[in-house]
Amino acid sequence: MISDVRDAATQWAFTVGWRLTKRMPEPAARAVFQAAADTMWLRNGESVQQLERNLARVNPAWTKDELRVLSKEGMRSYLRYWLEAFRLPSWSHERVSGTFDLAGQELMDEAVRSGTGAVMVPCHMANWDHAGAWGCLRFGGVTTVAERLKPEGLFNQFLAYRQTLGMDVLAIGEPDLVRSLMRKVKEGRILALLGDRDISRNGVEVSLFGEPAALPGGPALIGLLTGAPVYPVTMWFDGDRTTGQVYPAVVAPSGLSRAEQVREMTQQIAYSFEDGIRAHPTDWHMLQKVWLADLDPARRASRLS
Repeated sequence: MISDVRDAATQWAFTVGWRLTKRMPEPAARAVFQAAADTMWLRNGESVQQLERNLARVNPAWTKDELRVLSKEGMRSYLRYWLEAFRLPSWSHERVSGTFDLAGQELMDEAVRSGTGAVMVPCHMANWDHAGAWGCLRFGGVTTVAERLKPEGLFNQFLAYRQTLGMDVLAIGEPDLVRSLMRKVKEGRILALLGDRDISRNGVEVSLFGEPAALPGGPALIGLLTGAPVYPVTMWFDGDRTTGQVYPAVVAPSGLSRAEQVREMTQQIAYSFEDGIRAHPTDWHMLQKVWLADLDPARRASRLS
């Protein structure tokens, strides 16, 4: 009963956010969301503490005071993402395209032109939904996956939201998900698969900033099975713009088993993420656990068994 009430309240809050935020004057909305970010930061709840633990891995030399400053800016960046997400469906095509820059976009252009398709692997940086909307306008659509959120109504809202931006969205846990994604790539489409959170809980163990972490192996696996290039992507906010960087395609080493190839390719993705996160740490919106040392004992033991 308590869970049902909490789920209903969560869905109501997001529904109100989507409806009201789009109607507010933009300067007022920005002020409201920055104030909300500062309030969350001052309360220093578990999410903010986890953000600071994650940032501490990026540069162990940062002091507690420096981490507090970085986490404040990180929360402002994170709430900016939500503000823009709520308002993005009302943006004109000109604004979507005119406020997004992507270094290396010619790699995506060639993948679509040649018909090979491509697997883009962004992490949770800046506004990845803006990147997806831009990709839909440029390439006629982008396919992605979504975590099944609770309550179901909230998940359906996110599904509809991304579909209004032009994205083809498949839910994690759907039957034959990998086959469906492979089929999209073979049709010459662009896949966008976030790669810095192990939602499935059976990800690939890699080194991230020198510590064991679990990242999803799906992007590398789909690249291996289809022959499509796999490109890591990082992003950051630059004034009123979102900017991205496409890294060179990861390479599958020869002479290894498929599982070993997936691990090596995922490790290469992790190295690219390290480069982008070091350059723009406050635009990495990772308020969840990534490193194995932070997992609860039961989940950590299940990964070792």
